[in-house]
Amino acid sequence: VQLQASGGGLVQAGGSLRLSCEASGRRFSSYNMGWFRQAPGKEREFVIGISWNGDSTYIADSVKGRFAMSRDNAKNTVYLQMNSLKPEDTAVYYCAVHLGYDTWPYEYDYWGQGTQVTVSS
Repeated sequence: VQLQASGGGLVQAGGSLRLSCEASGRRFSSYNMGWFRQAPGKEREFVIGISWNGDSTYIADSVKGRFAMSRDNAKNTVYLQMNSLKPEDTAVYYCAVHLGYDTWPYEYDYWGQGTQVTVSS
């Protein structure tokens, strides 16, 4: 599975961005998808995930109420809508795939190359 993330950029605090992640493969509708981020000098952290059928979403407390994730199976793409951005959201954002139908939490199997999000104060 190959993942291509896009949509990052520079935005002022309080602004919004939408990231996209397109996945290869003919079984996208069975993929559990997630977004992670890594800020300079920090470990990679989970941000948000969506189950293969879209029925379940998992959200880190730090972004709850501000970030949302959706999927478009016809386009093999997931989206991360980020609102009310804060300087502490600055990081490289990665999308990831978990294969299988096990329950949350689970390990992700494939990772994209990342897209930079910078939030200025």
